[in-house]
Amino acid sequence: MTSSMNASVPALATPLGEEKSALLQRLLEGLDGSSLTWLSGYFAGLAARQLPGTLPAAPPAAAVQAAPQGTLTLVYGTQTGNSRLLAERLKQRAEAAGLAVRSFRASEYPVRELKNERLLYVVISTQGDGDPPDDARGFFEFVRSKRAPALNQLRFAVLGLGDSSYPKFCEIGRVLDERFAELGATRLFARAECDVDFEPVAGPWLGQALEHAKKELAPAPSLATITPLRSVQVPPTFSRENPYPSQVLSNQRITGRGALKDVRHLELSLEGSGLTYEPGDALGVVPRNPPELVAAVLSELRLDGDTDVSREGRTLPLKRWLTEELEITRLSRPFLASHAARSSSNTELQRLLTPEGGEALRALLASHQVIDLLRQHPGTWSAEALVGALRRLTPRLYSIASSQKRVGEEVHLTLGVVDYEAFGSRHVGAASNYLSTREAGQDTVDVFIEANERFRLPKDPSRDIIMIGPGTGVAPFRAFVQERAETGASGRNWLFFGEQHFRTQFLYQVEWQEAVKQGSLHRIDLAFSRDQGQKVYVQNRLREKGSEVYAWLEGGAFLYVCGDAKRMAPDVDDALIDIIATHGGKSREDAKAHLESLREQQRYLRDVY
Repeated sequence: MTSSMNASVPALATPLGEEKSALLQRLLEGLDGSSLTWLSGYFAGLAARQLPGTLPAAPPAAAVQAAPQGTLTLVYGTQTGNSRLLAERLKQRAEAAGLAVRSFRASEYPVRELKNERLLYVVISTQGDGDPPDDARGFFEFVRSKRAPALNQLRFAVLGLGDSSYPKFCEIGRVLDERFAELGATRLFARAECDVDFEPVAGPWLGQALEHAKKELAPAPSLATITPLRSVQVPPTFSRENPYPSQVLSNQRITGRGALKDVRHLELSLEGSGLTYEPGDALGVVPRNPPELVAAVLSELRLDGDTDVSREGRTLPLKRWLTEELEITRLSRPFLASHAARSSSNTELQRLLTPEGGEALRALLASHQVIDLLRQHPGTWSAEALVGALRRLTPRLYSIASSQKRVGEEVHLTLGVVDYEAFGSRHVGAASNYLSTREAGQDTVDVFIEANERFRLPKDPSRDIIMIGPGTGVAPFRAFVQERAETGASGRNWLFFGEQHFRTQFLYQVEWQEAVKQGSLHRIDLAFSRDQGQKVYVQNRLREKGSEVYAWLEGGAFLYVCGDAKRMAPDVDDALIDIIATHGGKSREDAKAHLESLREQQRYLRDVY
């Protein structure tokens, strides 16, 4: 039986202070017993979750032992942000269901707690041909090492992300999944592996993960009731799912006549969008396939572009599917496998898909577009089968080349246009061709902001930074230098930039010269590989300046690398190891460990692709 509290609430002895105690008294006036019971659960839930402004946290040692009990732990490793996106989605759904959830970027997960975990979900990508993302290297190596503990009490599941164009598709997820089982953990349900178009596989996995978590962890009633009150952050109006139609303000070629590369500087409007970004973030662009390529695919397969085709509950003309929805500039392994069954070259293509075809398959996927496969190995497709077999056209991410503190409601990009001859015909990239052909003042581009928390300027503005960005990899460093100038950061800025020719490919030359003059760029070292008989790259310049680079690092400088992951990034790694070994008096193994420690301290940060 309950009764209303019409009388004044008794005075309370609280640690809140006079003003807050008075507010609490006003809140409680007029509440009945059921309302007070609800509030008690609400405040208990807040205390249990240790939100800011609630009861003091338990001592660190106790927290380490207690945190995993009755809790779902999420660990994600990501290079482009997709794993983080999916982990955050699962976290929100689990909390809405009343579950206690902890979520960690892999680099921030305290591995000493692994032995205490009871329920763990890992969402992790594979980079290139079998490498972990930069933010998961430490976690991955710990789990694989002899230091990893027995995990007999752990129940787990793994979601892998990757690109089926690589032979070691989702390798990191596979290795972790198998290693957890080796350590005695119980797999709750089968590992799932997502291709570039991750939603079709990720969606069902997330649903399965939530249902298993509900069974493993009984939702706490008090936590379930407070969830709506905690949801104070409203998602931005414009996002990956709802991109913003951005007006093109400028589309300028910044390489000179005769340059082997067409590099563009694009300026896009964000006016009225509410979108904000920080240096290091990326701009997601929703591309369109070139009309000429769409026409070539339709012609080769003798299909009518006006034919209506349904997929996943949507019906569109085939031409629109091929233009706006499906990937045709990149060849994937699944499509190759589907085409092999329809081609007269069946035996030859099937051989590529065997383990012995590894290198040949890799070369084919890297060099061929869909149209090349169709021409070289003819096969018969229906419109419905083609739409069902091609993977989704996914957004492309570009490092943002501007500081919003300087450019306001704009976002700038540095774009290398993919345009080359192969197999007797012209080949172009979907996004780069699309962006490079947009007219300033006339066209719009659908965009969204992709946050990149692992590629940030130092929180301490007095720290020095070294930036290594050949080619279009210089884009985020234009944003870095602008930001440091706008905020008055006292740390020094040193840029290493490289390209083929000084005269035609010194990107943003005038801006860098002005920055040096104004003191916002303290040093710049250049490497133009084809201006002399012997090729010179940024890694050569690093070695030449090795003693000074080492001195900056020892003085606390942050080191950043952006650009090509296949050749440049490993070469820069080798140069840095040589520098640390030579100027630090270390063995090569100790130098590798030292560089890895900089990575773990988040002082060696890479944005490579």
